[in-house]
Amino acid sequence: MYSVLLVIHSAFRWLVLGSVLYGIYRGGRGYSRRVSFTRFDNSIRHTTATIAHIQLLIGYILYFNSPLVSYFRAHFTEARHQFDLLFFGLIHILLMTLAIVFITVGSSVSKRMDSDREKFKTMTIWFSLALVIILTAIPWPFSPLANRPYIRTF
Repeated sequence: MYSVLLVIHSAFRWLVLGSVLYGIYRGGRGYSRRVSFTRFDNSIRHTTATIAHIQLLIGYILYFNSPLVSYFRAHFTEARHQFDLLFFGLIHILLMTLAIVFITVGSSVSKRMDSDREKFKTMTIWFSLALVIILTAIPWPFSPLANRPYIRTF
């Protein structure tokens, strides 16, 4: 089951990135063009937060069942000096949790704004901050922090 969830988590990141990018696009477009915050914009806001929460849930399940993380926690003093272990044992989970908090705050605060322009602005700012964190914390194949393939396979 662990390996199946790892593949799903790896592939699902593209859905998270796509939805966050599209949310930023819709927010920036709506803010700059001064258009109404439609039901479609609201569904993008909500769907982006939902997709991010699903990814975080899968990530937490993986984290608490990962042999890599188990080793990191059991041998913290030695493992913290190995950056790959430090990345997955601490950095990745903290940054991704923070990014999802930003998406959640942006979605929640945006929903409660009075003006359409403020809704777009709030969504754009919070989603953009989350995107920067997400892009930093993903173990890209080219990353010096920790690297994994673009999509894992079985």
